[in-house]
Amino acid sequence: MSNNLVMMPLIFPLIGGILLIFFNKKPIVQRILSTIFSIAALAVSCILVWTVHQNGIQIVEIGGWAPPYGITFVADMYASLLVLTTSIIGLTGVLYSFRTVGKEREYFFYYPAVQFLLAGVTGAFLTGDIFNLFVFFEVLLMASYVLMVLGGTKRQLRESIKYIAVNVFSSALFVITVAFLYAVTGTLNMADLSVKISESGQTGLLTVIAILFLIVFGMKGAIFPLYIWMPGSYQAPPAAVSALFGALLTKVGVYAITRVYTLIFIHDKAFTHGILAWLAALTILFGVIGAVAYWDVKKIVIYNIITAVGVILFGVAAANPAGIEGSIYYLLHDMIIKGALFFLAGIMISITGTSDLKKMGGLIGNYPLAGWMFFLSAIALAGIPPLSGFIGKLKVIQGGFEAGEYAISFVVLLSSLLVLYSVMKIFINGFWGETKPIQGNPSVKGMVYPAVILVALSAAFGLGTEFIAPFITQASETLLDPSIYIEAVLKEQ
Repeated sequence: MSNNLVMMPLIFPLIGGILLIFFNKKPIVQRILSTIFSIAALAVSCILVWTVHQNGIQIVEIGGWAPPYGITFVADMYASLLVLTTSIIGLTGVLYSFRTVGKEREYFFYYPAVQFLLAGVTGAFLTGDIFNLFVFFEVLLMASYVLMVLGGTKRQLRESIKYIAVNVFSSALFVITVAFLYAVTGTLNMADLSVKISESGQTGLLTVIAILFLIVFGMKGAIFPLYIWMPGSYQAPPAAVSALFGALLTKVGVYAITRVYTLIFIHDKAFTHGILAWLAALTILFGVIGAVAYWDVKKIVIYNIITAVGVILFGVAAANPAGIEGSIYYLLHDMIIKGALFFLAGIMISITGTSDLKKMGGLIGNYPLAGWMFFLSAIALAGIPPLSGFIGKLKVIQGGFEAGEYAISFVVLLSSLLVLYSVMKIFINGFWGETKPIQGNPSVKGMVYPAVILVALSAAFGLGTEFIAPFITQASETLLDPSIYIEAVLKEQ
């Protein structure tokens, strides 16, 4: 069903970003406009999710060109839920930025870059064309380069060189892979690709292309062994930027892997999904090793992103209803809770003037709200019921057992304990213990509320699973049965 509503969550941040450029010397106006555009994007995302729930997949054919010739935007339930979560993270990220990024960054196009980043992420989720996916990757990467380097500290500059080098390489590989795919199939529309590959059979060459896509998206999504650039890069910018990066950017890579491995490359699962399952297991292992090893608050949270990426992709690799549903639950949960954890880590760093846990202590005496919010985020992250991480992890493990992947399912279970240990280490050392002298800024006015919003959402997500379940089931049905997606997009043919 064609509906221009699909474009709205993309158009608001795009127009917002353009408008904000003209007000770069007026931080108050920027803040107000950013908030308005973020709320508007959130509102239309809610309407989009509800519309898809009621009426099925919504599509827009750009310029009226029918697929597979024109570019289509496709809002199935999976993409719509991710767009909604993105707009929630975007709004809370903007609110958190008011108190934390500083006037210098505000004068140098911080808010426009955030809106362009949100536009790129939203576009990547909604596009139905694999070359257009590349275009939106570039939009979000351009914005992320700006956010990465804004402030110009020595560490930021050093890490941004690494970050840009990795992404330029992976973008070049992306274009080459898309060119291979076009040479073999003659189309770039995702639904049409699925049809063409089903008709011609997935040859060895197409399986190689599938693995190339896994490498490209794995670089963006930080899977083993391609995550090495990430811990330093995400640690360098301020907490508000780290939260946007951690909650959104890696998830675009995860989304892209999920989309191509449930819609396009589905005929040689023993090979492609087998490799994905073992890479997911190694990603989980190396993520928890990093999280347990470090004593830097931000580093611990960043390594927990890597672990979560592994859990989500293991659900995708299982390729059965429980695994796919679990991966969707866990993906949405992780976006919300990583945002909250980065906000709270930012508060701890702001108060103490350091990110070294060994120099912190006793913060809960003066900052009880931040302390207990961190505690709730920590147990949600580890997947303890009734919070949001539980249902996703449970389903992923169930999917793993049903697929016969007992060893990797055990790795997921074991990782939960180590994840809990790693974040409790922050809680026990940072918030309990003797109070250490404060080197930073003791005022955290206005910084805790965005984290409170996200933690409350996580709790609602966990407690209200019955309400959310129909939406998740609808999303997983499309991923498990590509014909639903294909019929919606190619219905006119």
